[in-house]
Amino acid sequence: MVRKRLTIALLYLLIVSTGAVAQPVDRAREDSLIEALLARMTLEEKLGQLTLYNGGMAETGPVVREGEPDAIRRGRVGAVMNLFGAEAVCAMQRQAVEESRLGIPLLFALDVIHGFRTIFPVPLAEAATFDPALVEQAARVAAVEASAVGLNWTFAPMVDIARDARWGRIVEGSGEDPYLGSVMAAARVRGFQGRDLRAPTTILATAKHFAAYGAAEAGRDYNTVDVSERTLRELYLPPFEAAVRAGALSIMSAFNEIGGVPATANRWLLTDVLRNEWGFEGLVVSDYTSVWELLFHGIAADSAEAGRKALEAGVDMDMVSGIYVRKLAEEVRAGRLPEAVVDEAVRRVLRVKYRLGLFEDPYRYCRDAGREQVLLSPEHRRLAREVARKAIVLLKNEGELLPLADTLQRVAVIGALANDSASVLGPWAAAGRPEDGVTILEGIRSALPGATVRYAPGYAEVPPGSFQEMVAAALSTDTSGFAEAEAVARWAEVVILVLGEHRELSGEAASRASVELPGVQLELARRLLALGRPVVVVLMNGRPLAIPELAASAPAIVEAWFLGTEMGHAVADVLFGKASPGGRLPVSFPRATGQEPLYYNHKPTGRPPRAEEKYTSKYVDVPWTPLYPFGYGLTYTTFAYDSLRLSRRRLGLDDTLEVVVWVTNTGRRRGEEVVQLYVRDEVASVTRPVKELKGFARVELAPGETKAVRFRLPVRALRFWGLEGGWVVEPGWFTLWVGPLSAEGLQARFEVVASGKTN
Repeated sequence: MVRKRLTIALLYLLIVSTGAVAQPVDRAREDSLIEALLARMTLEEKLGQLTLYNGGMAETGPVVREGEPDAIRRGRVGAVMNLFGAEAVCAMQRQAVEESRLGIPLLFALDVIHGFRTIFPVPLAEAATFDPALVEQAARVAAVEASAVGLNWTFAPMVDIARDARWGRIVEGSGEDPYLGSVMAAARVRGFQGRDLRAPTTILATAKHFAAYGAAEAGRDYNTVDVSERTLRELYLPPFEAAVRAGALSIMSAFNEIGGVPATANRWLLTDVLRNEWGFEGLVVSDYTSVWELLFHGIAADSAEAGRKALEAGVDMDMVSGIYVRKLAEEVRAGRLPEAVVDEAVRRVLRVKYRLGLFEDPYRYCRDAGREQVLLSPEHRRLAREVARKAIVLLKNEGELLPLADTLQRVAVIGALANDSASVLGPWAAAGRPEDGVTILEGIRSALPGATVRYAPGYAEVPPGSFQEMVAAALSTDTSGFAEAEAVARWAEVVILVLGEHRELSGEAASRASVELPGVQLELARRLLALGRPVVVVLMNGRPLAIPELAASAPAIVEAWFLGTEMGHAVADVLFGKASPGGRLPVSFPRATGQEPLYYNHKPTGRPPRAEEKYTSKYVDVPWTPLYPFGYGLTYTTFAYDSLRLSRRRLGLDDTLEVVVWVTNTGRRRGEEVVQLYVRDEVASVTRPVKELKGFARVELAPGETKAVRFRLPVRALRFWGLEGGWVVEPGWFTLWVGPLSAEGLQARFEVVASGKTN
């Protein structure tokens, strides 16, 4: 016990003198602490710091048990996941700090993806706000709530670019565009980590999944990826770099391989690019058992080889599989793994713990159980409602059916999803509870206290059960509810028809071969639309859906995604005009599944798509264009663009182009417009996308009001991965568009007259 107290005293002595918490990290003292600890650690204790165990509250894959009940006391654990609650966390932290030989505190992690107890819209929906400041606030609330129950690490944000709507995890990211994805990645990192990681309401952010997980072949989760370095650099890596530049101190390696090398064993990605090029100083954690899965990828003959390859590649912490702590000591002693590699990984783990302030106060995240009162607070729910409102995208509003009058007396709400309090939360809802979620049915009834609101499920409701049982129910072809739905629709003045996906059809391990409406939903819609009543279709989903028939026949369509705890209120706010929809699509919506992968920033071909010619790049059965393009979204008013002006027409490499456009609200209602700036490099040494988003601004205008919207476009933002490698800007002409979506806008040209390599 005396030796233990001396160790703790050493830790605190090296830290207490660092000054006020808000001061920058003192690197000398940080390094002194780390080296002092390393000098005292046994090899087994070092490997323990590189081990992340499952606390048992939730599991997302096969479990490999450590089989050592006193592992924490023996210094064999560096972090614990899926355990929270101030009392439980403090008890486990006490084991590490007061009962282990060196007293090194633990990290406590959970997938806090879009809220902890107060659930915000799923990340794809948050991206639809085109409002990074608001998204940052949502992540800040998530961190405040998660830290209140002892958590200090989240496996978020997910920053994978996803171009294929079949992929279930498209719901967790910001869509198809690397610029929007980068802006949102940085916003979420800032929200989780705050300005000072040592504050007790901040948590460590993890940018995942490094890298190109969103390019899984055929949109099938965990599948292989094969992309060029240019595509990787220009499309899939920018959001990760943005997260690192924003201060993220944790990166998660991906399940997938890239061109034959699994990401979890990819030294080029994890060391050459991440650390050597970008200067990343934090830790890399594997995804769930992905070190173990190197065996199944076929690049390791046994678990010891898998662990060795992962650690040498740059994976500092092994999630759940326990391979590092069980197998790598023998590898070191046999000379197959240098202990210096282990030491460097330990340094990175200890550095993160230092910067979280855990050595100064290991109980900062669990001491005050009263902090849990912040969970689901009125202020947090208000913000969740605001984010949800702004995430809603109006896809169609024929004859200005919306907003609906709040004087309606007979309203039909049809669709099982309208009364599904679990699905409103979406996948990865952390500690969110269905009983806290406001359904669309509840939101409408609350908004219309004087009306009669009748509900009919129409298609099969999904009761709780196993994953397989819930998926089967969500895909049911049972039409027995049609008759009741039609009767309710005939009675009503207006029908609100809620269609889409149960949350089990979206998220991890929930890829779909078809992105059309599941089960009998389209047939139900046909029957109700044939009755002649006004029908508003509200979509609940975590991916783009192919709905060409609804787009043609339904008078109004609202994309509502999975909006979280306050979904019902937010949807009602928009339907009845308390709020105006202003969201824009962060992904392209296809006309048919066969168009996937589909994205706006595609490359040109030698055969441009022309419908009137046979031998061109198109389909013969559907148009090649999306049903709704990236950036699309309507409002309850109209906007006009005028007088696009550029500050200059000729620019050098170090110049910045200033772009101004005047936007006017030409309608009768106040509304928000998302003004979008796109650029095309007309001629380059390698093919360039037909259009690339380079800026956006969400502006609110009163009826008749005009605002000048300004953008600053550095010439260096026009860089691409050159023919010989490296980032370059080449001289030549560029086309620029400013408008309301990717498919249209005012146009201008400018010329870059100098070239050069850039960072």
